[in-house]
Amino acid sequence: MTTADDPLVTTDWLAAHLNDAGVKVVDATFKMPGVLPLPKDDYLAAHIPGAVFFDVDAVSDHKNPLPHMFPSAEQFGRDVGALGIGNDDTVVLYDSGGWVAAPRAWWMFLSYGHDKVRILDGGLKKWRAEGRAVEGGEVTPKPATFTAAYDARRVRSIGEMIANVASKAEQVIDARAGDRFEGRVAEPRPGLRSGHIPDSRNLPYGQLFDATTGAMKPLQELRKAFASAGVDMDKPIVTSCGSGVSAAVLTLALYRLGVRGTALYDGSWSEWGQADGPPVATGPA
Repeated sequence: MTTADDPLVTTDWLAAHLNDAGVKVVDATFKMPGVLPLPKDDYLAAHIPGAVFFDVDAVSDHKNPLPHMFPSAEQFGRDVGALGIGNDDTVVLYDSGGWVAAPRAWWMFLSYGHDKVRILDGGLKKWRAEGRAVEGGEVTPKPATFTAAYDARRVRSIGEMIANVASKAEQVIDARAGDRFEGRVAEPRPGLRSGHIPDSRNLPYGQLFDATTGAMKPLQELRKAFASAGVDMDKPIVTSCGSGVSAAVLTLALYRLGVRGTALYDGSWSEWGQADGPPVATGPA
């Protein structure tokens, strides 16, 4: 991984480029349903100066009953353009520092053809810990034109995931906590079964970043975490989680390790775990 192709940028880098006309800063903080205060309220209370708010639930397919599924390319382009982001801009995403939604938004931008996108390492947590400036209130950007082109290779459907259980062509890595993966606790979303996709592996996303600083762990530690989870990084990989958000933390870590061509299961356990869904497995991987 070199500086040129590392999707992460440091707080020092962002501070130096914060006022660049072609750099657009985006707060993509996300929380589980029912957790207060709402991410948008946190944003209004304090965000990096000039940052707009990317609502993962709003920039989604509203015709699909599943949470925050990928929208059409037309909708993504329209929603992102409304945030003042154009195709020539460099997008810098961050979240509260818990490594949940910024990687999801990053993967969405890549999936819709925009490769000039980065993530602030450590997010708002690290930014504020260093005493850097924040501001409150809403940022009202000047709308821009953003043309999106969807790359379906980066995303998996439930049909493809069911077929993969039989073919085992792709390794499935689940980012949920171990007790959820093993089916020892109830899912936070009502009505879902407990367990995991058969033959999948478990690597809780929280193991990939430093909880104290909010920064992603060094590459050597990331590599060790995937190896400990039984992942062969030379073979195809699909990431999964509860609803397709924290799975992107694994996707990001793999990308930083030089792994390309991975995919994300958009519906994740919110889809697979439904009462009438495909077979589930329980216990350790």
